[in-house]
Amino acid sequence: MAWQDYNPFIKRETHTSSSILTYKVLTLLSWLLSVVVSVYYTVHEPHDGFNIRNRVWDQNYLYPSAFTMNHVLADIYWIGLFILQIGYIAHLFSSNADRAYAAASVGSHFILNNLFHFAFIMLFVRSHFHWAELILVLNFINLSSLYFRHNAYPRFIHAPAVSGPLAWTFVAIYWNGAIMVPHQHNLVARVFGNIFIWSILAYGSFFIVAYKDYTMGFALSILSAAIGVAQFQRQIIALQWIFAFVIMALLFVMTLAIALPTWAGRDLKWRRNPPADQERAPLLND
Repeated sequence: MAWQDYNPFIKRETHTSSSILTYKVLTLLSWLLSVVVSVYYTVHEPHDGFNIRNRVWDQNYLYPSAFTMNHVLADIYWIGLFILQIGYIAHLFSSNADRAYAAASVGSHFILNNLFHFAFIMLFVRSHFHWAELILVLNFINLSSLYFRHNAYPRFIHAPAVSGPLAWTFVAIYWNGAIMVPHQHNLVARVFGNIFIWSILAYGSFFIVAYKDYTMGFALSILSAAIGVAQFQRQIIALQWIFAFVIMALLFVMTLAIALPTWAGRDLKWRRNPPADQERAPLLND
């Protein structure tokens, strides 16, 4: 019972006023840390350490791979995500107790995500790609745990705190992993890139079908487009950009198939329920 009382990641139905205050302070500070570091190292390169040091998107283009992303689309993704996260944080300060409790329920994982993102940026720009990959994997575990335990909250919480960061982390594992692996330009690396990119479609399809989560579909569509544009700019005669755009289109169509009925107030059924008479048939036979 003592561990449950102090475990910040356990699922709770209510939160005390002191815990809400703690979440407000830590969430805001960790988010500001994440934003400031991201913006700073997008504009400036680090001036400490002995490894190769570059800005975030300089690293992206200095080490081209099968998962190199277009920085404009990726920046748009992160700007949109940071703006949505402002809305999420605002709900922690809401006078509506239900909204504040719902936002606080994912607060521990969100704070940890911000700290992991800070650590990833600090390592990535200093070319510590192996350690950066470890951070991404740990954050993927953190956010996956958050998703499967807290996937029923409203979209204003789910998109900025759960699905948006999770979609980025999933793709970033491939992005940083491809940079980390030596000889990324040989035939074997290109073939593996052509294969693994389809995992983005499989991953997104799972959430669209199993959870009807159009936010995950939109997020992965944008990131697939970022890969496709960069791969097209890098090498026109290649399969990777074609695959990326096909994945983007399929995810976008599947996402719209879920999103439009939801926005219209209709619940989309993946399979038709059997007629009532058919359901009673075995009982009548008995």
